[in-house]
Amino acid sequence: MIKKILVILLIALVLIQFFHPKKNAGTVAANQSIAAVYSVPENVKEILAVSCNDCHSNNTLYPWYAKIQPVDWWLNNHVTEGKSELNFDVFATYSLRRQYHKMQEIIEEVRENKMPLDNYTWIHKKAVLTSAEKEALVAWAGAIRTTMQQLYPADSLARKK
Repeated sequence: MIKKILVILLIALVLIQFFHPKKNAGTVAANQSIAAVYSVPENVKEILAVSCNDCHSNNTLYPWYAKIQPVDWWLNNHVTEGKSELNFDVFATYSLRRQYHKMQEIIEEVRENKMPLDNYTWIHKKAVLTSAEKEALVAWAGAIRTTMQQLYPADSLARKK
């Protein structure tokens, strides 16, 4: 009985190797990215590239183990969820309110060590943010919020309570 179950599981494992989700490798319209509307200093661009963009952009650099199921489905779920929360490649298409809110979320998530996710940094050691990188991201997001406060009416940035 156990042998039959193991054989069935092995066959299932082999079969699922033929079914992979679409890779997150899209085109980036320069006029839709965050850099189209806000200054992104070089140090912040590098931080975003190393620690954020795999899940928060239209282009993920997949590790070798992404070719193995069910790992690929699990990674795809993370990327899809990450992009639905924040996608730097389409940031300019967000409403002002959402842009403003996302900058606040970046500040909070980085300060509270919630981003990047632990299960990402376990394998991607270079993605672990140093104190200086955290400060840079928080300062950058805060500066964008300040710029938005100066440029736009308050009621366009926050919901009325």
